[in-house]
Amino acid sequence: MKLTYSKKEKLKSKKLIDQLFTEGQSVSAFPLRLVYLQTTFDDEVFAKTGVSVSKRNFKTAVERNHIKRLLREAYRLNKADFFNNLTTQHAFMILYIGKDKPTFTQVETKMKHLFIKFLDKVSE
Repeated sequence: MKLTYSKKEKLKSKKLIDQLFTEGQSVSAFPLRLVYLQTTFDDEVFAKTGVSVSKRNFKTAVERNHIKRLLREAYRLNKADFFNNLTTQHAFMILYIGKDKPTFTQVETKMKHLFIKFLDKVSE
């Protein structure tokens, strides 16, 4: 798996996002929460991922965009380590639910914890 986050891997479908939040399951590693749903895509990607930051906690778009950039980068760097053995396709939404502005190292360590929890829950 390449260390890229291409356009094919981005979660953009409104229908799929709505279905993800109604039928999906979640795991948390504060300040991150991962909502996931096993599904199928026409593309040959194993996961489509989106990121979100609450407008309530971060009023300015600059802060929200910065945190989303950190989330996408942490996902991009760690997805190959965790999702190489995935056999089914999933849709993911990574939510930042904290109130403080994080650093990249904080986001990356929590992202690894989140992926470990996800894999434990899926393998059950």
